[in-house]
Amino acid sequence: MKHLRRLRRESRRQVVYDVLLWALLCVFTAAMGPDPVQDPAAFGMVTVPRLALDTVAVLVGRPWPLAALVLLVPLGPWRFGDGFATVDLSWLLPRRDVKILPLLATSPFIIWYAYLTGRRMAKVWPALLAFCLIMIVGVGVVLARGGDLGLWVSMSTGLTGTYLVPYLFGMLRRKLLQQRRQARLSAEAQARLRERARIARDMHDSLGHDLALIAVRAAGLEVAQGLAPAQAKAAGELRVAAADATERLRHIIGLLREDADAPPLAPVDEDVTDLVRRAKDSGMPVTLEAAPGPVPALAHAVVQEGLTNAAKHAPGAAVAVSLSPHRVSVRNGPPRSRPTASPGGLGLAGLRERARLAGGTLTAGPVGDGYELAVTTPIPPEGEEDPHASGGGRPPGPRRSEHD
Repeated sequence: MKHLRRLRRESRRQVVYDVLLWALLCVFTAAMGPDPVQDPAAFGMVTVPRLALDTVAVLVGRPWPLAALVLLVPLGPWRFGDGFATVDLSWLLPRRDVKILPLLATSPFIIWYAYLTGRRMAKVWPALLAFCLIMIVGVGVVLARGGDLGLWVSMSTGLTGTYLVPYLFGMLRRKLLQQRRQARLSAEAQARLRERARIARDMHDSLGHDLALIAVRAAGLEVAQGLAPAQAKAAGELRVAAADATERLRHIIGLLREDADAPPLAPVDEDVTDLVRRAKDSGMPVTLEAAPGPVPALAHAVVQEGLTNAAKHAPGAAVAVSLSPHRVSVRNGPPRSRPTASPGGLGLAGLRERARLAGGTLTAGPVGDGYELAVTTPIPPEGEEDPHASGGGRPPGPRRSEHD
């Protein structure tokens, strides 16, 4: 039943195609045989069995082209009267008109099925066995006609041109399509990895920033006056828990950020001033100084990373955010309490790559008794718009409030 289901055509187009193929093959086969009007007996003995072979070959040729090729062996290039070319072998044989690549009316159909065999069959050994069978038939035909060297030449070229070359072309086509498919699958896999890296980066940046602000609030409660010892202890535990959650987030996100070279996409849209305001509302002593004009599109990512790092590594330190058309910096003073996280995150590495792809440079390191993170973007030639800048202190794209 399984094999019978494979004989069914999947669409009306396939049915029409195979019916037309069968009709043409029957017409060409009949043209090779006796005249049905002048010699109906010979037509019935020779052509009718061939037409039956044609019918079965077309029926099984779509799922099993090699079977169709074997069924059409009686219609192969075994007549050596006509050929693709004629050569003069008088220097070797008494014959001058040796046919190269004998051609019959059914040769195009056999060539087609030989091509399909190489195109659709991944295993080589069935085709090799079939070609051995076809070669035995060709040898038998030559020996039956006397074994003349010219016949051997015609038979060899006929087998090569009718069976071997189309099969090799089909195999080459199959290999090329497989390589194309592998390249497409590889590109899709790379796209998935880049998307995972983008999601991981956004999660790391936004969630890490929010957890850092929670730790800042907890640190403020811990030292606030008027709290009972139990409440101060709970605030301290909350601060430590937020720091631990940040570290766990960094390790978990690292599993999704294996593709460190993935090209950065646009950051989560949020006004930089809102970002600074939220940090200030959380208890962080932060100031914002913005120069007139548009700021780089990386401003949000730089400020978010700088505020997050200041909250984690320099709790209680004064933070100064500076914005200009081609430079964004976040600078903090010395910490006033114990840091809530250990160094070694992935934020700066990702931000450095984003700055590089945007044509800018990132610098991060100690400055005086504090620390500064800065990104500088190139100044475009006069008269050209800076592709890495956006107006109003806001990155391009629709504003979202998912972090509010």
